[in-house]
Amino acid sequence: MIQSKIYQSIYFNWWRSLDKTIFFLVIFLFLLGLFFSLVSTSLVASDRLNTNSYQFFFKHLIYIIMGVFIVFLFSYMSTKNLFLASNILFIVCFTSLLLVPFIGIEVKGSKRWIDLIFLPRFQPIEVLKPFTIIIIASILSSDVKSNLYFKYFLSFLIIFPILILLISQPDIGQTILIFSTWLALIFVSGINLLIFFSFFTLSFFILFYIIFFIPKFEYILIRIISFFNPGSGNSYQSERASEAIINGGFFGKGIGEGVLKNKVPEAHTDYIVSVISEEFGVLMIFVLILIFLYLIFKVFKKISLINNDKIKLILLGLGFIIFLQFLIHVGVNIRMFPTTGMTLPFLSYGGSSIIGTSILSGIILNLTKKENIS
Repeated sequence: MIQSKIYQSIYFNWWRSLDKTIFFLVIFLFLLGLFFSLVSTSLVASDRLNTNSYQFFFKHLIYIIMGVFIVFLFSYMSTKNLFLASNILFIVCFTSLLLVPFIGIEVKGSKRWIDLIFLPRFQPIEVLKPFTIIIIASILSSDVKSNLYFKYFLSFLIIFPILILLISQPDIGQTILIFSTWLALIFVSGINLLIFFSFFTLSFFILFYIIFFIPKFEYILIRIISFFNPGSGNSYQSERASEAIINGGFFGKGIGEGVLKNKVPEAHTDYIVSVISEEFGVLMIFVLILIFLYLIFKVFKKISLINNDKIKLILLGLGFIIFLQFLIHVGVNIRMFPTTGMTLPFLSYGGSSIIGTSILSGIILNLTKKENIS
């Protein structure tokens, strides 16, 4: 009897109201990432870390299983409970981000991860991003009668400490991602274009000053110089990545035949697109681009059917952050942009990245359910 009620609850309250196209696209992308992890990067990464040959793959598998459960959890709960849980989790994740400068683990000059006794090592910003978007959208769409520009100011007060904490790590890639998403949200909410572009210009000059005049961020300047001057000796990883794409050709060298994964330390995270292209060809990259674009299209199409301004802003922010992260990752791999250390949503290895993407996907599925469509 209890099992029957649980089944009916899942079927009627969740499955029947779910956008199944978005759901299957999310699951398919996760499975693709697991497949590429198995055939292209696991053995090399495990050998580099002196672990069991398939330990890397099994860890990825565990993250995917956790991720799918999180997708179900966030998409199953009511929209009201989703917003309540998001407010609480925003505070928890932001507190974790605050702890990074004090108890964070430094890896290759950046302190972005924390180790807690009851949790594996994770990167707080990856989990914080979707909840930040919900908080910003809630402020901008609030019914409280106040000046619209006060709402912009209040939303900026939310992201400002996050940006400062990210810059201090340093993590310019995530800083740009969060700030750009905020700009996109205030832009579509109706800000005066003159004020918007003035603020954008001011932000550009602040970023310029940080990169060129603060010694802590000299590494970013080096990456920019090496991007425009490949022969400077500081662009080894990006040069090998672009070479791998060229060498793979249209159809690729074949499963396991690529060499980039042996040459670049972060091939399974920051350069996964180049690894895939070398072994499966540029054709596979075109397929991935189409899948991501179709996913974004489906999310944005849902936005046009929803009347609730808050939900529309949240979906736009979540869709935008997926698109921008995908664009930056692919752009770095094909040398359109300097190296940023940005993972590819759904496909790159990494527990924090997979969990953060799962939360984001679960929220999208929740807000695109039939009861939210007008």
